[in-house]
Amino acid sequence: MSDLPGEPEPDLLVCAFAVTRTPPDAAALAAAAGHEEGGPLRVLRAGQLSLVVQDVPAALFGREALTERLNRPDDLERCARAHHRAVEAAYGPGRGPVVPLPLANLYHGDGSAREALARREAPLGVLLDRLRHRTEWAVKVHGADRAPRSPGAAGGPAPTGGATGGRAYLSRASSRQRDRQDAHGRALAAAEAVDTALRAHAVAAVRHRPQDERLTGRSAPQLLNAAYLVDDAERARFTAALARLTADGPACGARVEASGPWIPYSFARWEDPPDGPDAGRGPDHGTARPAGHRGVPA
Repeated sequence: MSDLPGEPEPDLLVCAFAVTRTPPDAAALAAAAGHEEGGPLRVLRAGQLSLVVQDVPAALFGREALTERLNRPDDLERCARAHHRAVEAAYGPGRGPVVPLPLANLYHGDGSAREALARREAPLGVLLDRLRHRTEWAVKVHGADRAPRSPGAAGGPAPTGGATGGRAYLSRASSRQRDRQDAHGRALAAAEAVDTALRAHAVAAVRHRPQDERLTGRSAPQLLNAAYLVDDAERARFTAALARLTADGPACGARVEASGPWIPYSFARWEDPPDGPDAGRGPDHGTARPAGHRGVPA
């Protein structure tokens, strides 16, 4: 929704965080903090919708300055946390659904922010209706952690002892390789079974790109990185299925981890939102979430 073309920027820009029909009250906004460099959070109205925004300095949030900051991991995390705090201020019991906007939606002023919101009023209204009484659950499935390589493992120097010893070594190495492949195949099948079982209790699902081991901090590959949109009325059945899958995972050579309920960041797309259990197998779409959720969202 950003409107920042290559024209001179004012001293202050308007940063937009979330859209809702029922705006948060003044006390909720006053108690929340957006970007530490900006002013207080406030609400802009456009038709039937409200936009939670904050005035921020153009010197830090202009195109070049912001690009530079978001390329620094610490600054990116700070911006994502600030964004999430503002989204949470718009979300709460009795206030209805909220559409979190992607990180760094910036406008030259209130007028251009309202115009952008008005142009999207119809699809945003449809999306708000779709998210009502629904939350997001994040599920990750990892394979078994790899054991440290022993001195005699495949890849180390072959033992001496003639042809017989060499053939025995190669046979053991081949057997270990087959065992690893079989274990990985079982873990992949377990991950697919987890996804299938949870989709049965979800309105929609999205499979994000699996995260690298350097990001997860595990010595095992991530086999599934998914989000599920769950009706409040279906939550007990969803969490019961999740508990069974979490308990059964180790027996299949996989580890199931879950978190939720969350504000439905993964389903806050009005351009082409997933609309059923078979939808959404693409990568993350760049919406900011707190570190530890799914990526700055973990």
